[in-house]
Amino acid sequence: MPFDEKGPLPRFEEGWFRWDQALTSVRPEWVDGYKHMNMGNYLVAYDLQTDRLWPQIGLGHPLRASGLGTFAAEAWLDYQREMLEGMPIGADSMVLAFDEKRLLARHRMYHLTEGWTASEHEVLYLCVDLERRKVTNWPEAVVARFAECATGEAPRRLALKRR
Repeated sequence: MPFDEKGPLPRFEEGWFRWDQALTSVRPEWVDGYKHMNMGNYLVAYDLQTDRLWPQIGLGHPLRASGLGTFAAEAWLDYQREMLEGMPIGADSMVLAFDEKRLLARHRMYHLTEGWTASEHEVLYLCVDLERRKVTNWPEAVVARFAECATGEAPRRLALKRR
């Protein structure tokens, strides 16, 4: 994981996990011929944000130590404003909903110093037994942590269960 789990802690306000530190900046290799961040690299940045969120909600190293992990099953991403090379990326995350095997989260990417939103990303994650490679139940302690921070806010595009 690229983030130290003992690193800066986020604030939890209005249902969002918010960090005052940049997630990263738009790297030269992330910029395309239009001189803005290539669409695929938004997902790379959101994956970094997921790694930063996991320790806050009981996932990451402790979950893997128990033989479990998280797989993304479905994702939705929008692009609201261009991010250009060198711009500092801020990112916040929110737990929307969960059940015994699934977690629905929203991430928001913004210009760290100017504050405008560049993109939003919703992801449906599954709890997976890494040895059997099968979906399984979250540990009780993880479910309890989800319950503490889930907002119940409606997702923009995804659903906790298949429609």
